[in-house]
Amino acid sequence: MIYLMKKSRILWTVLSLVIFLVLVFLLFSCSSSEQKDPPLEQEEQGIHIGFAFDSFVVDRWLRDRDMFVYVAQQLGATVDVQNANGDVARQSQQIYDFVTRGVDVIVIVAVDCFSLDEAVSHARREGIPVIAYDRLIQSVPVDLFVSVDNELIGREMAQVLNDKMPEGGHVVMINGPVTDSNTRHVRHGFESALRRSIILDRISVESWGGEYGRAAIIDLLNRFPNIDAVMCGNDILAGQVIQVLSERQLAGKIFVTGQDADLDACQRIVEGTQTMTVFKPIEALASRAAEFAVRLARGEELEEVTDFMRSDVADIPYYGLKPVTVTRENIERVIIESGFHLREDVFRNVRE
Repeated sequence: MIYLMKKSRILWTVLSLVIFLVLVFLLFSCSSSEQKDPPLEQEEQGIHIGFAFDSFVVDRWLRDRDMFVYVAQQLGATVDVQNANGDVARQSQQIYDFVTRGVDVIVIVAVDCFSLDEAVSHARREGIPVIAYDRLIQSVPVDLFVSVDNELIGREMAQVLNDKMPEGGHVVMINGPVTDSNTRHVRHGFESALRRSIILDRISVESWGGEYGRAAIIDLLNRFPNIDAVMCGNDILAGQVIQVLSERQLAGKIFVTGQDADLDACQRIVEGTQTMTVFKPIEALASRAAEFAVRLARGEELEEVTDFMRSDVADIPYYGLKPVTVTRENIERVIIESGFHLREDVFRNVRE
């Protein structure tokens, strides 16, 4: 009997210890899960900015991101950068997540300028200012649009062709995707400024990346064997076009425009296969956007923003910078002396 009592007491002690350890484990697990992703209001005090990018397919977006984050941090803000990889549903969810996390302002490079209505409206209803960066969101009002003058980009492309093309020259246009509102502004600027030339056809590609430019120029060359110039919406498309032209021994014989001043585009300009590109003052634009984001988060007025850009639904406060045409004649001054690209990189494939 005594033996049984002792055995029972030992078993109860062991059972109690096991129960205690299980309770400690459960309490620790709950505490860890609750602290895994705290809302921003429980983190360190300061301004929190959510930055939603379309993708980083275009090289320039890395420069925009790095400069924006650097300036924002210098002003005491933290930046949560999200990449949608070209998926509008994913970008929409990222905006909702920013709202849930309690950010102070949201900056967006839109995947689709016409499909973020609900997410952007939700953010603004929650009192969070929204800045459209480089691409104007069309179907819902935003608090600010910061960009480079895209109509002027189109006019600059046309002016270069006006100077180089003979009377009655034949031009084809390979525009960016219609989901990017800049595409129509660049196109309008180009068509309004082009003189003495005939536009044979206009194609809008599905996306800035991939092989869309290649497919477009092959189709155009098959239908129009007498092309004198190709207006390309950016340098990625221009690169694909020039690759096809090279395969047909036409590189350097047909004028090709682009924009963004990508390194490979600058290399093609000094090599003689791309006629021009457009340099955008990215560092200045991103710096200004970061400053505006911090000031909007503080509830400050932006007195220097005096212009407006019309979207499909409203007049949006607009701050814009001017682009600069880059050709073989001025590439040293605009690109190299400014430090945008190194000289040895630009002239890598050229014997001087």
